Amino acid sequence: MANNRRMSGKKGAQVGSGGQRRRGLEGKGPTPPAEMRKGHAKQRAAAAKVRRAQGRPPQRKGAGRSSSELVVGRNPVYEALRDGVPATMLYVQQFIDNDERVREALQLAAERGNIHLMEAPRPELDRMTNGLNHQGLVLQVPPYEYAHPEDLPAAAYDKGEDPLIVALDGVTDPRNLGAVVRSVSAFGGHGVVVPERRSAGMSAGAWKSSAGAAARTPVARATNLTRTLEQYKKAGITVVGLAADGEAEVGDLAALAGPVVIVVGSEGKGLSRLVGETCDHRVRIPMPGGAESLNAGVAAGVVLYEASRRRS
Repeated sequence: MANNRRMSGKKGAQVGSGGQRRRGLEGKGPTPPAEMRKGHAKQRAAAAKVRRAQGRPPQRKGAGRSSSELVVGRNPVYEALRDGVPATMLYVQQFIDNDERVREALQLAAERGNIHLMEAPRPELDRMTNGLNHQGLVLQVPPYEYAHPEDLPAAAYDKGEDPLIVALDGVTDPRNLGAVVRSVSAFGGHGVVVPERRSAGMSAGAWKSSAGAAARTPVARATNLTRTLEQYKKAGITVVGLAADGEAEVGDLAALAGPVVIVVGSEGKGLSRLVGETCDHRVRIPMPGGAESLNAGVAAGVVLYEASRRRS
């Protein structure tokens, strides 16, 4: 009996296995062609070809969307609507005191035609805004669709033009970003590149500062700005950084007449070390008046004007 108990735990060959072992030794047929193997380079290329034939843009790593945003308060909501900031929903408090600012905001929203009006009780608006002083008006701004950094020079070449791009390094004020977008649009540039982290994004404040230019000038978001600039250099685009201690003055740089990306740092710290080392040229803006620095929007406008003048 002891021997039987000892043997009962062992697993032997199963009677009537149905030929499972024999089938396991059989081959799985011929190897499928590379175009049909998931993850193979040729399969990805074939999928991209199908997308192009169907008119669908490829999904690029590094592009993306921002989160939605709320503009709160009667004056901020009115100004956002007046300045063309995109919006999807205008929340209005029930039994609101209908003053002139409220009436103007409602009229602007109605004229847009694509903004939904939603009446909501005050406690609901308090919850949405985390207790901010919304004064009965809350405007929902949709997520911004960022371009991919590679899309900006591609769009320039499609027009038969040399790329003219501005990259921002450490600029955290949305108003400066909006001002740069406005200058890029005014001087025929092809877009703005911002890093994903430690940088201003396309918020309602940036939209307002752009004075409508954000609707026609793309903003791309880079996972790593230094790596993006290196890729631009490999593609034949000159990288020019603005620095107070630059080796040459902006007016002396002939490279502005060709494909170029202009890198602007923050007003206080300037260019970061890695970005500065990546630049082909570091140039300065002469300031006879003795100012120590210019904000990003003004500095970008000066260099963009010089680039536009050389290209005309």
